[in-house]
Amino acid sequence: MKTFTCNTCTVKLVEAAYARAWWFRVVREPLRAGMLALGKIYGIDPAAYNVAGAHCGGCPRIIKCALKERSGLFRVLNTAVNPVFDRLLEALVSGEQVKDAKDFAARSMRGEVKE
Repeated sequence: MKTFTCNTCTVKLVEAAYARAWWFRVVREPLRAGMLALGKIYGIDPAAYNVAGAHCGGCPRIIKCALKERSGLFRVLNTAVNPVFDRLLEALVSGEQVKDAKDFAARSMRGEVKE
């Protein structure tokens, strides 16, 4: 079983972005769906990864990290799309929300977050 580690809780940031801009969902969800579909094509099983936080088990970041290791196609697409996506997300969330997402991820990886 592989161990999964995370530095920033993307789910927390995405939730904040969804609350701030209704249209962000229209941008993110097709990207997420494509990533999940590629994960299925490549046979990635998120349950095969050991995560410290029980709530982290279904995180799409697990699939993203595995795809970066296994799929040249995904690496090319991610190299093109991820910087634009990150800039968009950073424009929608505050520095405090980023700090909170980093803190949440750190606590989660230490097993301190129960829910």
